[in-house]
Amino acid sequence: MEARIERSVELRAPVARVWRALTDHREFGTWFRVQLEGPFVLGEVTRGAITYPGCEHMRFEARIERMEPERLFAFSWPHPRHIDKERYSSDYSGAPTTRVEFRLEEIAGGTRLTVTESGFEKLSPEHRADALPRNSDGWRIQMQNIERHVAARS
Repeated sequence: MEARIERSVELRAPVARVWRALTDHREFGTWFRVQLEGPFVLGEVTRGAITYPGCEHMRFEARIERMEPERLFAFSWPHPRHIDKERYSSDYSGAPTTRVEFRLEEIAGGTRLTVTESGFEKLSPEHRADALPRNSDGWRIQMQNIERHVAARS
C-alpha cells in the first residue's frame, strides 16, 4: 500500500501566477522558506539552505522531474533519517526519496493547487512513522504560505 500525503487549496490567483510562485526559485524560496542556489532546471538537482525557523541547520535538495507549464511541477527529495540538529547529516547519498507533485487546475475565481507527496513506503517503518505526520503537517503550513504569498503579490 502506497503511503502518501495529499492537500489541496483554492487560491484566488490565476494559474499563471501560481505557476510562477511554484517554479521561480526566488518566489518558491520566499513562501517555502528556503534560500535556493539557482533556478529549477528539469533533470537537475536544486540545492539551498532552509530558512524555516528551527530547520536552519538543514539543506534543501530536490531533483526536478517534471515541469509542464501551468499544469504540473514535480520533484523528488531525500529524507534524511534524523532532522534534529545533533544527529542531522547533509550527506543525502543513499537516503530514500519521496516525490512531490504540484498540480494546478483553473477554477472559477482562481486556481486549485493540489500537492501530493508519495513514496513513503521506501522509508523504514520507524522512519515513515516520523516522516509521514511531520510532512503532512508541513504541507498544511506550506499551503497556507503559498496562499498568503500569491494573495499578497498577485
